[in-house]
Formats: sequence, structure tokens, C-alpha cells
Amino acid sequence: MTAYEVASAVRDPELPVLTLAELGVLRDVTEEDGRVRVTITPTYSGCPAVAEMGADLRRSLLAAGYGEVEVRTVLAPAWTTDWITADGRRKLAEAGIAPPGRVGPVVLNLVPPTRRVACPRCGSSSTRELSRFGSTACKALWRCSDCAEPFEYLKEL
Repeated sequence: MTAYEVASAVRDPELPVLTLAELGVLRDVTEEDGRVRVTITPTYSGCPAVAEMGADLRRSLLAAGYGEVEVRTVLAPAWTTDWITADGRRKLAEAGIAPPGRVGPVVLNLVPPTRRVACPRCGSSSTRELSRFGSTACKALWRCSDCAEPFEYLKEL
């Protein structure tokens, strides 16, 4: 396996249904003379999981036979939910977590947009936010009015 293949299989510690590659956190992997350099961009600058991500990447690459591993954390450009892959979005929905919408260019709007979040269980858009924060700061807690199931929503950044 290449170093990229090994690194891209490492799971996110907070969203283990996704790999770091599917989440868009894995930015680059280079290998030269048995030395591997991995670059990651955390979902936000104060992300408490970044140390665990680095340790998991090092552990996986060393176990795969790479002798020297360096994990670099870069904050620019800042991570955005637009970097989540299509497979990552599908896996979030399959796990019962509503994937974020696309952010695209930032538009200045003085009125907060009305957010429509589809229920990952039944697909209904008749949902409402229960709490701005879920099990982690990057998720919110929502409930579907049709199937009455609560679900987490990965916020756009």
C-alpha cells in the first residue's frame, strides 16, 4: 500500500463513520526514501481531536512499515464542509447524521437564511433545530416532525 492509501484509511476520532480523507481533513501525503510527511487541516483551529488524528496517522503508517512519519497541521486555507467528499456525505446520512449543505462563496446577508435540513432517516424536510450544539461543537441536534426521530446535523463551515 502507498502511504496515501494507508493515511486515507484512517478514521476520524469524532466521526468514525468517515475517514480523514472523506472528511477532507487529509490534505497531502508525500513519501521520499521511507520518510512520510502527512499534512492535515483540522475542522477548526481549536479542534481537540487533532492530536488523536496525528497519533492515529503515525500509528497506521508505522504499522504499514514506514520508518519515519511527520504529521503537519496547517490552518490555511481553513477547512470547510465543502471538502467533505460525496462518499463522506453519503456515509454521514447512512449513519443518521444529516450532511451539511454546500457553502460555496460567502454571501453577506443581514437576515439569517432559513435552513432546510432533510431527515437522514425518512428524507422529510419537515425538521426543526432542537439545540445549536450536539455531541460535538460541529454538530447540532434536530428532530424530524414526520418520523419524530432526533438526529444530528453536521454544520456548514
